[in-house]
Amino acid sequence: MDLAFDRQHIWHPYTSTLTPLTCYPVASAHGVYLKLEDGTELIDGMSSWWSTIHGYNHPHLNQAAHQQIDQVSHVMFGGITHQPAINLCKKLLSLTPSNLEHVFLADSGSVAVEVSLKMALQYWHAKRERRPKFLTLRHGYHGDTFAAMSVTDPDNSMHSLYKGFLPEHIFAESPACGYWDEWQPEDLQDFEQEITQHSHELAAVILEPIVQGAGGMRIYHPEFLKGVRRLCDKHGLLLIADEIATGFGRTGKLFACEHANIQPDILCIGKALTGGYMTLSATLTSKHVADTVCGGEAGCFMHGPTFMGNPLACAVATASLELIEQGEWTHQTKQIEMLFSELLPKLEQYDLVKNTRWLGAIGVVETHRPVNMETIQALFVEHGVWIRPFGKLIYMMPPFISHPNHIEKLVNAIDAALQRKDCFA
Repeated sequence: MDLAFDRQHIWHPYTSTLTPLTCYPVASAHGVYLKLEDGTELIDGMSSWWSTIHGYNHPHLNQAAHQQIDQVSHVMFGGITHQPAINLCKKLLSLTPSNLEHVFLADSGSVAVEVSLKMALQYWHAKRERRPKFLTLRHGYHGDTFAAMSVTDPDNSMHSLYKGFLPEHIFAESPACGYWDEWQPEDLQDFEQEITQHSHELAAVILEPIVQGAGGMRIYHPEFLKGVRRLCDKHGLLLIADEIATGFGRTGKLFACEHANIQPDILCIGKALTGGYMTLSATLTSKHVADTVCGGEAGCFMHGPTFMGNPLACAVATASLELIEQGEWTHQTKQIEMLFSELLPKLEQYDLVKNTRWLGAIGVVETHRPVNMETIQALFVEHGVWIRPFGKLIYMMPPFISHPNHIEKLVNAIDAALQRKDCFA
């Protein structure tokens, strides 16, 4: 593999072209293992950024891809439909909250968020009201495209340098009450104040239910989410649930909204939708929202990606959902959560560790100092694992098929890193 060319010409995520980080060449992958070009096998603790929930090279997903590519890999969705899209949307509607009846397929998670925001804006436009603002939470993250960045925390996120260029929305304090803590009703006060003060100009509330991902890996109390739904109903506002990272079992529930037993008006899903095989997302909404949008001046929803409803992606996503329907993920995530609850608190013996937290197949170690990415990545590879921290967060979201020895090895590698001063800035 020409790593010199890669280093000189290929731009990797959140990486400088001036001082590029080392990239490790993956030759193949199977189950929970990434196999490097030199034969080294690494246990993947990241599910390739939340997506590869069934593991790599899964025979059921492989078969779906092979069968579909022999038929048609892509066709425009404007004026044309096909069985893979119909099959997928049927399954999505059977798995998602019962109030959701319409599915808009798109390319990626960020695009799903863009679609949800446009839906909300067009909803109010159709009702002849100008509602240009969104209410969301600090420490949230919704993607890298412009509208998605605008509802991502402007001060505490990787997108803070774009402040002043993006539309400015309303941000409430994120909940301080953790998932496992005793609920404190005052946690909802700031949100209630903001929604009351700005309700006349708000198109919708958008948030990540229960787990705030890249904005800080915060895991909050379900009562907060219940309160948000109640306040949205009180003020007649749409609630957008961004379940791109949390959907399809990652938090121990099929969708994180289920922890609070609430239903959103608009749901964004992606990442694990295809089991990590290719990019695909969906934005689902109620008949009321969809019909209101389409009953307005435009007469339709004004969005249509080139690769919308891609048959190859739809076929693989349907196969992934068939595995979800078998129900093994419920036992798998419960076992991973139990292991995290036993192993992660032991890491709090180190002064460097601020706290540990977990939910479902998510485990987080927050440190007082940011990691030295180059050094800590090399140490993880030496220990036979793949974990990609950011800032002060060392987090894991392993494939659901991970066995106890895989989880133990991941946590042991973090333990080894915490003993090395050079792994932190």
